Amino acid sequence: MNVMRRLRSLASGRSSVTDPGGDAGTKRAKFELEREADTSEPLGVVARTSEASHQQDVVVGLKGTLRNILVPEFENVDVDWLPKEMHEMKIKDDNVNNGGKEIIPGVVNGNGMETGHIIATTIGGLNGQPKQTISYMAERVVGTGSFGIVFQAKCLETEEIVAIKKVLQDKRYKNRELQIMRMLDHPNIVQLKRFFYSATDKDDLYLNLVLGYVPETVYRIVKHFNRVKQQVTLIYVKLYTYQIFRALAYIHGIGVSHRDIKPQNLLVNPHTHQLKLCDFGSAKMLVKGEPNISYICSRYYRAPELIFGATEYTSAIDIWSVGCVLAELLLGQLIFPGESSVDQLVEIIKVLGTPTREEIKCMNHNCMEFKFPQIKTHPWHKVFDKRMPPEAVDLVSRLLQYSPNMRCAPLEACMHPFFDELRDPNTCLPNGHPLPPLFNFKPKELMGTSPEMIARLIPEHARKQNPILPV
Repeated sequence: MNVMRRLRSLASGRSSVTDPGGDAGTKRAKFELEREADTSEPLGVVARTSEASHQQDVVVGLKGTLRNILVPEFENVDVDWLPKEMHEMKIKDDNVNNGGKEIIPGVVNGNGMETGHIIATTIGGLNGQPKQTISYMAERVVGTGSFGIVFQAKCLETEEIVAIKKVLQDKRYKNRELQIMRMLDHPNIVQLKRFFYSATDKDDLYLNLVLGYVPETVYRIVKHFNRVKQQVTLIYVKLYTYQIFRALAYIHGIGVSHRDIKPQNLLVNPHTHQLKLCDFGSAKMLVKGEPNISYICSRYYRAPELIFGATEYTSAIDIWSVGCVLAELLLGQLIFPGESSVDQLVEIIKVLGTPTREEIKCMNHNCMEFKFPQIKTHPWHKVFDKRMPPEAVDLVSRLLQYSPNMRCAPLEACMHPFFDELRDPNTCLPNGHPLPPLFNFKPKELMGTSPEMIARLIPEHARKQNPILPV
């Protein structure tokens, strides 16, 4: 079955929405966009009246829509370029720890961060402080991708375990991830401990980000529960989602959008269940009126406005992604398992129904002239198991909205009744241990928040322990 047959079936009502909570092993068909040209009449025009002709018009209209919302995979409008005169210069660091001096370290053993190799750098030397050498031994690879590679490493001087993300540094432009990470300081965001550059025999320059090491991810936790054929424990779902919102409230407050929220980028301490958001390789300061690439964010968690090719989107794309993560935690599987950008949109429409004209305008006003097949909304209570707490379903429905401005803001989401259990002083982890810190807000995080909202957000017992908060 190809995508056109599938959409024809959906539009005619002959195919119901498969319950995402059903058998994860059910075979899924692969759908591809049909490429042949249709010359019978202009795309998107509905002129015939018979049912059969209407179905053909639905398909033709959607074919034109899908062709126009697909975005190129590679665009060059999202790079912070360095001035031309700096292209031949060595990158210098303006970190206060090194006084702006070059920090291309010598490699003690080997030219890179291969497992078992040692890399060293010098820190200190500012304001009369003695310089000292810090050496790291790469122990194992914990992540790879187009960005580079991530190692678990040990500091030989302190025996501290860290994660080192090593990326090839192009001297022509700034490393946006480094710029953003140096701005961040939050309990639910992975800590940038230090950074340095390393060179190879081929004169390649690598940026090494030394990060706090956190052993688990939400992705692996979901896989574990699936293996033992259990749902993720609800208190964990609440803890993880709440902490994601806290991290987003912080970064959105300083104008940063993560743009790649997914279970693999959510680190979890398996003992305390504190969550930390990581991988800011796609993150960007969003400035109103400035264009951004729309081919961003992993497909399953990609907001519909991105699929529609929007370039002036907001940090609400992160909220959509969290909605997908929350639904996945509750279902034990992907809620929108699209096999391509086209199929991703189909999966979304199967649940949310056809977007209204106003919703399309909110996502990308350039797509308003296209017509879509009228597919009914699938009720949320049928998407989830009937035993699912209604508060959980309600929160998902508030996050997965077509209109970006209708999605919950992060702090608003933190106040949702779904998280009331976390505000109960008697709540603890399943093993009886206390919850991780959840209410250690700093004044900057609550700037502009009314006393009434703070009272809803932070329970009285936590306000008494935090001197900066009104009791």
